[in-house]
Amino acid sequence: MTTRVLVVDDQVLIRAGVAALLRAAPDMEVVGEASDGDEAVQLAAEQRPDVILMDIRMPGTSGITATERILETACEPLPRILVLTTFDLDEYVYAALRAGACGFLLKDTGPQRLLAAIAAVAEGDTLFSPSVTRRLIEAYAPRTDPAGPPPETLDALTSRELDVLRLVAGGLSNAEIAETLVISESTVKTHLNRTMAKLDIGSRAQAVVLAYETGLVTPGGGHADGSGEQRVR
Repeated sequence: MTTRVLVVDDQVLIRAGVAALLRAAPDMEVVGEASDGDEAVQLAAEQRPDVILMDIRMPGTSGITATERILETACEPLPRILVLTTFDLDEYVYAALRAGACGFLLKDTGPQRLLAAIAAVAEGDTLFSPSVTRRLIEAYAPRTDPAGPPPETLDALTSRELDVLRLVAGGLSNAEIAETLVISESTVKTHLNRTMAKLDIGSRAQAVVLAYETGLVTPGGGHADGSGEQRVR
């Protein structure tokens, strides 16, 4: 199955290089190249890509705003947005995760790793480093707008859904959550899907951010081995 990709970056050489890499790869199709956020929104609506590689620091409309607009207006199935950034500890990355990006990669990521990441998110995985995500939250959550979700947002969740959300925020995969709670992996997926539907969020990364911002999990109190990036469903 071919993965349709939209490449967004204001730097011509980076954009052209990534697009050339994807065109040479099997099962990848570049459906467009955008140089700014406005163009990204337009092409996303016209081409309906499976995956969008999104730069976040661009003149004019940023990748964060573009991510919000794309996900607000897109039809199902929503495109999977992977943020490309220069710095891992970056308030823009944090904002992009809040906006619904499914993960992020550094711009110095190797070609094979980039291709693997695109394939992973196209299959429905989320790609992010739990340790880096917690560092982002610890650094920037206290600075977020107070209009963020209040604790009562979580009142609609069952106790088991809260358990699953805590463990997701701790960086555990579905298999690890299933082992911890002594339930099946399919049951974990069901709880997580219901949780995301009740909270009106569209990505696992958003669930992690919300868990911290509502105080369900506190920085330093999550679970992860810090071993680096994880692919999780």
